[in-house]
Amino acid sequence: MNPAVTDATSTPPKVNLLGMTRSQMEEFFVSIGEKKFRAAQVIKWIHQLGVDNFDEMSNVSKALRSKLAQIAEIRPPEVTYKEYSNDGTRKWVLKVGENSMVETVLIPAEGGRKTLCVSSQVGCALDCSFCSTGKQGFQRDLSIAEIIGQVWVANRSYFEENQDYDSRERAITNVVMMGMGEPLLNFDAVVPAMELMLDDYAYGLSKRRVTLSTSGIVPMIDKLSEVIDVSLAVSLHAPNDELRNELVPINKKYPLKELTAACRRYLSKFQEEGGRRKVTIEYVMLAGVNDQAIHAKQLIQLLKDVPSKINLIPFNPFPQAPYGCTPRSEILAFQRTLTEAGYICTIRTTRGDDIDAACGQLVGKVQDRTRRAERWQQKLKAGEIVRSVQ
Repeated sequence: MNPAVTDATSTPPKVNLLGMTRSQMEEFFVSIGEKKFRAAQVIKWIHQLGVDNFDEMSNVSKALRSKLAQIAEIRPPEVTYKEYSNDGTRKWVLKVGENSMVETVLIPAEGGRKTLCVSSQVGCALDCSFCSTGKQGFQRDLSIAEIIGQVWVANRSYFEENQDYDSRERAITNVVMMGMGEPLLNFDAVVPAMELMLDDYAYGLSKRRVTLSTSGIVPMIDKLSEVIDVSLAVSLHAPNDELRNELVPINKKYPLKELTAACRRYLSKFQEEGGRRKVTIEYVMLAGVNDQAIHAKQLIQLLKDVPSKINLIPFNPFPQAPYGCTPRSEILAFQRTLTEAGYICTIRTTRGDDIDAACGQLVGKVQDRTRRAERWQQKLKAGEIVRSVQ
């Protein structure tokens, strides 16, 4: 058969509307000869009401629904596994390619808050030594639809037994881009996905309730401030360059002086009257590594000019992890030092550990494809790595 004939007669792939921002959706409807206002209608059906079938969109004409069914689709990532924890945490494993999977975790809290931890990449290239995701190595970036699809899946899970569209309410109250991958290394997909999170016709989240967490890609922090206003978190984990070079290798390229300066620039761009905006500093507690009194003092000095709040994270071990978790009493002492210095300092409550959903366990019982953790342990035993406390 002539290939040209095959190409001419083959059916073009359907357009996935799930990953379109409102402006992109408006362009799509104009391109098919429809009015722009249809974009807001369809976005509301998809994201607020969790609909993936055009026939259910009752305020859209039958003719348009038929046209959309022929040329478009609403296709979220495929849920291959889900589990709900005893403490209310929910976890989904999502298939995003032939052999690629990511996980997203929803964490409930008092007052009805539901925070969703969203992934931006399959695996991660940054190889932070305490993070199970980095042991997969990096496979690829997620698309806009694959990122916002995690929010769609989690939000829809609360509609599973509710067929009454009029009574459905937005279930997700907060989103943190803290799952698998480094969000700022997938900038072109992460930013539009966050735009949908903020869009009143989609998830309608406050810009204070959408947080992007970065390991410290300094130029991209500056670029982020130019295009969207969301809360910023930094995976710090060490208060001096020598130790952070070991724990978070990207620090060798963007050391702490540059990173803290970028944080100050970001805050100055959006600072409110009274200086209430703060960067969230994430600090995983590793026994005997970064949890000594001198580290707390170094952290106080490092952040003295950076409006910040500090979140101490108990380390959750994973297979071949070269660390243990700091004892609770020592975490409390570390917190007390920071609090007495005037910082807001919280200790993250570990949730979902019965379903491998706690922080640092996003890849579950990880298979260390790159053998990075094993090599790190060998270097440590050989004395090639010296943990700095100075």
